[in-house]
Amino acid sequence: MSALPQPGAQLRAMHYADLDAVMTIERAAYSFPWTRGNFVDSLASGYLAELLLHGSELLGYYVAMAGVEEMHLLNLTVAPAHQRRGHARALLEALERRCLQQGLPRLWLEVRASNERARAIYLRYGFTEVGQRRGYYPAGKGQREDAVVMSLPLREA
Repeated sequence: MSALPQPGAQLRAMHYADLDAVMTIERAAYSFPWTRGNFVDSLASGYLAELLLHGSELLGYYVAMAGVEEMHLLNLTVAPAHQRRGHARALLEALERRCLQQGLPRLWLEVRASNERARAIYLRYGFTEVGQRRGYYPAGKGQREDAVVMSLPLREA
């Protein structure tokens, strides 16, 4: 696993006080963003949530939920102004380290079927597409979009 892509970047736990900055990025990045309540509930439930920061600037974040012998990535977002710089990979590497520290051998996620860029990042990282959830995501005007289910077996390096 490589170092962080931007010199001086660091990871730290997400806190309630970070949610204004998180919501700014979430709204900028998605047509159907998570709500503040989604983040509050995730933090209250003790889900794993980390920020990638450069100084005081928020570059991205992830939220993941541990299960029995698995971790489920719920949200991974890089600020639009900082995309295509390796930050998503850095966040995935950080999450993989956390999984291995907790003895969790598999990582799961869902991604919009139309989100080809994210799917390509996950495929390059080593995930495989293992299924589909029909109508999983809202798509506007009463429509729904399918999710692609992806999985990654984790091994100690």
